[in-house]
Amino acid sequence: MKKATMVHVISMPAVNLCLICIIAVSLRSVLDEAELLPFDIKTKRFSLKQPLANNAAKETAIMDIGEELLHFLFPEVLVCIKYLISKNEGTGQMEQRRDFLQLLLELGEQDGAATSISIRQVKAMIADILVGGTDTTSTMVEWVMAELMQRLEAMRKVNEELTEFVSLDSLVEESHLPKLHYLDTVIKDTFRLHPALPFLVPRCPSQSSTVGGYYIPKGCMVWLNVWVIHRDPKIWENPLEFQPERFLNESSNLDYSGNNFNYIPFGSGRRICARFPLAEKSLMYILASLLHSFEWKLPHGTELEFSDNFGIVTKKLNPTVAVPTPGLSNFELYTK
Repeated sequence: MKKATMVHVISMPAVNLCLICIIAVSLRSVLDEAELLPFDIKTKRFSLKQPLANNAAKETAIMDIGEELLHFLFPEVLVCIKYLISKNEGTGQMEQRRDFLQLLLELGEQDGAATSISIRQVKAMIADILVGGTDTTSTMVEWVMAELMQRLEAMRKVNEELTEFVSLDSLVEESHLPKLHYLDTVIKDTFRLHPALPFLVPRCPSQSSTVGGYYIPKGCMVWLNVWVIHRDPKIWENPLEFQPERFLNESSNLDYSGNNFNYIPFGSGRRICARFPLAEKSLMYILASLLHSFEWKLPHGTELEFSDNFGIVTKKLNPTVAVPTPGLSNFELYTK
């Protein structure tokens, strides 16, 4: 007999912590007038000590924060860094197939001051990458699950696609992801209605210019209102409706690359989110695994509501709650 357990679709106890980390590590403009110092684990706040008078002080603060975050949130990454350093020192060279972390460590060995980086800078960069993708991904998982549970026909199509390409006697693997076209459209339309960063990351022009007839002075803060663009009735048919089928037309060029300015959930151009290929695969894999392994329903007598909580990352105001029931034919798959 199948057992049903009520759980949160996505648990977000560290959302505020992650949001603080993203602001402090990723958005350097926050440091312009701040007096920021290391992270206090007990209070979950950054303490004040002295003004950051110049860029060098700001860079030092960023590295301090990154190192603190890695020690607190991702200790396994530090173990990996130390292992690669010791391996490199022992052999004098890295393996032929190098990953991103190995390339960063190799930069630290170069003599040129313009290209070399310190181990503390490596830690800060890794913390930026890990933390920057945590809050947005968990937020989008919750939005997608909420949209699917509200629209049972879309949920049925996703389940049929997963059953066809994965089958009920196996788990989702990365090789299955390119075949899940309908799930891909579900995620894209969710990004349209609920972009993780409704204003993206702010821009600051290095020189004054005129764009589209508007004068943009040097040094001002520029925000792109993606939330409004994605709901513009002049661009989208039934813009407030969740319709994944609108993305099935390949000629529309509606993808995450940012080439179509009507749809830019990850930004566009040289300042596009550098990690969007990883975010796309991670989000698809998490959702495919959740939807394939369990059948999801709302608790009896409850209804979904889609109010959001405005912020740098747009979250649901009230967390989504769902009842999962095992859906795979072989229960042993859940123990792998």
